[in-house]
Amino acid sequence: MPDYPFLRPAFIDALESSGSVSRETGWQPAHVQLDTESCSAFMPLYLKNHSWGEYVFDWSWADAYQRNNLPYYPKLVSAIPFTPATGPRVRCDKGQLSRETCSALVRRVRQLAAEHGASGWHLLFPQRDELDLFRQPGLLHREGVQYHWRNRGYNTFDDFLDCLASRKRKMIKRERRKVKEQNLSTQLFPGGEIASELWDFFYEAYTRTYWKRSGNPGYLNRQFFREIAGSMAEQVALAVAFEAGQPVAGALYFYDQTTLYGRYWGCLKEFEHLHFELCYYQGIEFAIARRLQTFDAGAQGEHKIIRGFEPVITHSLHWIAHPEFASAIGDFLARERGHNILHLRQARERLPFRQGA
Repeated sequence: MPDYPFLRPAFIDALESSGSVSRETGWQPAHVQLDTESCSAFMPLYLKNHSWGEYVFDWSWADAYQRNNLPYYPKLVSAIPFTPATGPRVRCDKGQLSRETCSALVRRVRQLAAEHGASGWHLLFPQRDELDLFRQPGLLHREGVQYHWRNRGYNTFDDFLDCLASRKRKMIKRERRKVKEQNLSTQLFPGGEIASELWDFFYEAYTRTYWKRSGNPGYLNRQFFREIAGSMAEQVALAVAFEAGQPVAGALYFYDQTTLYGRYWGCLKEFEHLHFELCYYQGIEFAIARRLQTFDAGAQGEHKIIRGFEPVITHSLHWIAHPEFASAIGDFLARERGHNILHLRQARERLPFRQGA
């Protein structure tokens, strides 16, 4: 089984045992455990009464149901809560995932949808091989766009900068220099070196940032961070900015053998360009040092393009129980796919790499 961090029992258990994911927060666990000849499979599944924390946006679908006096919620979702990171959505504890197992999982999900009166099922951010195994009539395919940094064999951050057009290279150097000119220092701590005081600081910064941005304390509570500090130290890292020796901002990363995942950010004070430094540039340096192939810095954010993050297609599959709505949503997805193709072409034209790099 790959070491993808977000499907590990330690991560899912921390979400649920901390209460960050529960019936009360609108993420009622209904996981599927299935044994077939080819695989002993676990697939995360949640019964949901809202669409928050998914990052594959279906609010317009819910509105259309409501306008027609039909319930869109509850719905079933196979995803990693609050984590728009592509990866496996089925954990094979024994054997290898097969089309047969995926078909059996879909049948089980449809049974659960009937039992709970769910409007459908949504498989979010599966990796490409799973997408192909799950494909079958009745499942609608949706595409999205994110921006990921790719390691082209760099040995240092300067190697990366050397591949950029002069103007963009100067921009990044200027942004990094500006952070230092504000009397800030930065340090990236591997999980085993993150002291409990730093974890407490980061939780405070995370919640304060959410309050300011969204008017709520964020999806994750203090207990969640305490649990992963102990159970997943070998797969986390924390980039911290200090002012006069005191931490003022931080960015929390997860990683596996191939990919760095930028996940959570928080700050106690605002500083110019500090978000770029901690959430992007520190991550690029870490990925280069660890010889990681990809840096997934999270959903959305077209400002990543000029900083070397390339557009990539993400995927989701959707089973809609109501046949007329399934047809209408299928038409919408076909139109949306055309817009995505245009956006990809335009985004690639904005990439900062110099010719021949």
